[in-house]
Order: sequence, then structure tokens, then C-alpha cells
Amino acid sequence: MTTLTLRLPQSLHEKIKELAKADGVSINQFLVTAAAEKMSALLTKNYLAQEAAQASRADFLKVMRAVPDVEPEAFDRL
Repeated sequence: MTTLTLRLPQSLHEKIKELAKADGVSINQFLVTAAAEKMSALLTKNYLAQEAAQASRADFLKVMRAVPDVEPEAFDRL
């Protein structure tokens, strides 16, 4: 485990403290979770971009042609 010292504006610190308390977690746990959520979002974006770069329109159309042309089930309709 690593210790990290942060300099936060007082207003941001107070809001984090409020939100952590409302969530029933420590400020430390709140910030760890926030960092993990941000990392997840960025890593997902990068992963999807890499996958898209490897995509083939021809392969996509091949898969789409295999989809049956039927009406959706009642529970699946918009």
C-alpha cells in the first residue's frame, strides 16, 4: 500500500467529506473508489478504441446477414 499526499481546495475537501459520509465510507475509501472508477472509464475507452481499430466491416455485415429477419418478442419491443 502506498501513501499519497494531496493538496485539495477546501471546498472540494468539504464536498468529498460530505459525500463519503453520506455513502458510509471513509474519505480514503471514497477517493480510492473514485480513482478506480476513473481508471475503469479510461481503460474501457482505450480497449474499445483498440477493438474498433481491428474491426472489419465485411465481418460485421457477414454476422448481420446471419441474423434472422423476424419480429422481436413482445418483451423486446420498444
